[in-house]
Amino acid sequence: MPLRMSSLFVRTLKEDPVDAEVASHKLLHRAGYIRRAAPGIYTWLPLGLTVLRRVEEIVREEMNAAGSQEVHFPALLPAEPYQATGRWVDYGDDMFRLQDRRKNDYILAPTHEEVFTLLVKDLYSSYKDLPLSIYQIQTKYRDEARPRAGVLRGREFIMKDAYSFDIDDEGLSASYETMRRAYIRIFDRLGLEYITVKATAGAMGGSETEEFLHPSEVGEDTFVRSPGGYTANVEAVTTLTPEPLDFADVPAAHVEDTPDTPTIATLVAAANEQHPRADREWTAADTLKNVVVAITHPDGEREIVVIGLPGDREVDLDRAAGSGALGAGEIEVEPATEADLAAHPGLVRGYIGPGNSIDAPVLGLEGSTGIKYLLDPRVAQGSRWITGSNEHGRHVFDLVHGRDFTADGTVEAAEVRTGDPAPDGSGPLELARGVEIGQIFQLGRRYAEALGLTVLDENGKRAVVTMGSYGIGVTRVMACIAEGNHDERGLIWPQHLAPADVHVVATGKGDEILAKAEEITADLEAAGVRVLIDDRPKTSPGVKFGDAELLGVPTVLVVGRGLADGTVELRDRRTGESRDLPVAEAVAETTRFVDEQYAALGAQRTGR
Repeated sequence: MPLRMSSLFVRTLKEDPVDAEVASHKLLHRAGYIRRAAPGIYTWLPLGLTVLRRVEEIVREEMNAAGSQEVHFPALLPAEPYQATGRWVDYGDDMFRLQDRRKNDYILAPTHEEVFTLLVKDLYSSYKDLPLSIYQIQTKYRDEARPRAGVLRGREFIMKDAYSFDIDDEGLSASYETMRRAYIRIFDRLGLEYITVKATAGAMGGSETEEFLHPSEVGEDTFVRSPGGYTANVEAVTTLTPEPLDFADVPAAHVEDTPDTPTIATLVAAANEQHPRADREWTAADTLKNVVVAITHPDGEREIVVIGLPGDREVDLDRAAGSGALGAGEIEVEPATEADLAAHPGLVRGYIGPGNSIDAPVLGLEGSTGIKYLLDPRVAQGSRWITGSNEHGRHVFDLVHGRDFTADGTVEAAEVRTGDPAPDGSGPLELARGVEIGQIFQLGRRYAEALGLTVLDENGKRAVVTMGSYGIGVTRVMACIAEGNHDERGLIWPQHLAPADVHVVATGKGDEILAKAEEITADLEAAGVRVLIDDRPKTSPGVKFGDAELLGVPTVLVVGRGLADGTVELRDRRTGESRDLPVAEAVAETTRFVDEQYAALGAQRTGR
């Protein structure tokens, strides 16, 4: 049966929603695909649900083809499995927690690793049962602090998550590669531009992990790429560590008066004026900046850490949080507050330094303040610096790393900049923005060990199962498709994802126009072409054409005043091209045109 605008549950709007920031949010709302129910929570209307199901269909087909079997878990889950793995705490405020009438703890699942693991533990006991891959397409919940951009970053969203179970690491690697190839097929079939990048595991844990990013200026992820093919999420970029330097000729560290120099710029100016170098001018890269950050761990504990890095760099708080050096789980990293600094009087704002000598450190767990001190990897052993002396108006010159001060470790916290060298030597890095649409993990044995998932191996001994995890944000993918397929007038869906194959617009006076539009619609449907017909009897042509452009069905057939001359108009919504067809050839030519659009996308019309 065709969709009919006269009875379809849809209302198009002329104005953008007041909170809309990106095109997909604006157009999906205005075209009647979604409606806001609460911040970050959306109702899906018939047209939106139709497109969403087409995306799901492609995901499901490729997962099945890869040998994965579909299951379906509840979204409401007991707390105990998440407490056993530590993620009840690790997820922090991002997890929705609630209690039933008996005061038992539950969650609205942000992800399902634990219950997948327990299901396999319940049913399988031998290596002969493995390998196994199972998946679901399910609603997830995360209490985003700043939900934005419509369904691109919501608090409720639909996700495909799959899990592989293998007896050994070799099996995990094979399962991981199978899923990787399946993801490539999925995104290729969706016609969605993507790039695979090295990533950090975050709260998921595990070893190897990659993200699939859709390059887009509206994306919240920053990634890098090099001419030689290196790609990574900016949080996963590693720094080339310089070789140790010979400091035999560097004079002993000395403290100099540098009044009114609380910033790097004022310090460099004062150093060049009052303490010039013989070989060249001082630059910001010669200074050691010490940045105080506050870490909130998943259990609520607040910790102060100082990060030392070259003065020409800024701290990237997201990189710092994802580095693993500041703590495990979903930690929060922010600049230290006035209250934090007041609680540590040994930290003199604007003049913080590691100490004047290795025998009397100020920073570091062995120092006078007892505050952990971490260095950027660029701070090489033997390198000399200007840095704070922990006294107002004074700095230390010629302070050498390894001779005069040490640190508790290193941290990847400095901003990544365009032109930085790729860590694999493949050239200078370029920065770009993207939306994460999928991520795959080699989880290893973390969840199996925590929850006791073991099987008998070939020798009859208990072996811990190793796991992989593979996610695709289905609703986010649909939003990305909308982001990449629109113009100033509305959406333009790819033919195989559109809510209909053809939008028949009956426009003009006279019963014969609507009758012919109905006849063509019936013939198209009989030929297996999905039709949305605008059969509203008292709606102006301008409104009908405006709605057709907004809704975004890529093939439009206009039955109107040309009927008097025996023709109808076929329009290509994407290119704007149109041509008149003889009425007698309208069904055959429209069907052929639709099939050509499918073929160009490597797809096939299901009604054929």
